[in-house]
Amino acid sequence: MATMTHDAPVAVPPRSATGITVALLSAVTFALSGALASPLLDHGWSAGAVVLVRIGLGALVVLPFGLVALRGRWDLLWRSLPTVVLYGLLAVAGAQFCYFSAVQHLDVGPALLIEYTAPAAVVIWLWLRHHQRPGRLTIAGAAVAGLGLLFVLDVFAGFGLHAGGVAWALAAMVGAAAYFVISADDTTGLPPITLAAGGLVVGGLVLGALGAVGLLPMRAERTSVSYGGADVAWWVPLVLLGLVTASFAYVAGIAAARLLGSRLASFVALSEVVAGVLWAWALLGELPGPLQLVGGLLVLVGVVGVKLGEKSAVEVQQIPL
Repeated sequence: MATMTHDAPVAVPPRSATGITVALLSAVTFALSGALASPLLDHGWSAGAVVLVRIGLGALVVLPFGLVALRGRWDLLWRSLPTVVLYGLLAVAGAQFCYFSAVQHLDVGPALLIEYTAPAAVVIWLWLRHHQRPGRLTIAGAAVAGLGLLFVLDVFAGFGLHAGGVAWALAAMVGAAAYFVISADDTTGLPPITLAAGGLVVGGLVLGALGAVGLLPMRAERTSVSYGGADVAWWVPLVLLGLVTASFAYVAGIAAARLLGSRLASFVALSEVVAGVLWAWALLGELPGPLQLVGGLLVLVGVVGVKLGEKSAVEVQQIPL
């Protein structure tokens, strides 16, 4: 998932070509995770084992940067510990485990499209929990995304997707929505990269503990896997999952948010869905059907509408009285 924090309305970073390039790299590398993990899952790896390796390697790489950004303010980390733990449980371990569980039953494209209805879920949460009533454009965007989701699920053709896979993808959507909500909370003063590092560490420890006591299956098979017709050693996709789709993707996403401002970076991050479909096509030969492609387009249009409505609401709030 790409980093989608919300900056303050002032001091927006320059919207440079470099920032857009970095944001695209973040989205493309995040999107690669499903296509890399799917053959491992098909060859006997459990979702828990794949997620643990990905998060564990990512934590090892990102943690030093997070500690440097903290600059010795350990009291700040201690005060923010509940937020870090919740982030690790829901936004890191929960979202990734549920997503990889979904791709055991669904193609990567539909799983990503279902997960990326999360921005609409965030709008509904803020409306119900904090009474932040969305504007008409936001509501229209959420409605379009909902219609697109029906097409993605093949509801009009008799619900052709695996029900368990859909349930896992919806659970991943909840984790992604929690990621957006927690990331948008800048009241703790915790640097974003420190929050990311702490979340990866917590997520890895929780998954490891669940695996150690037998509550989370940790199956691994040292057999080669195939991508695009070529066989590779089992450890190659694991290294790429940890170094590229976790550590690099998180760091690139944070760098993009600082260069562009999180609002523009979040628009660019929507390309993760398209990139995920393309990766699945190139590496796995998976391509959604025509109605699912139409549904995916509607989901993307709807999410853009939600984000535009959110931006308009912020601009209205900034008008001097």
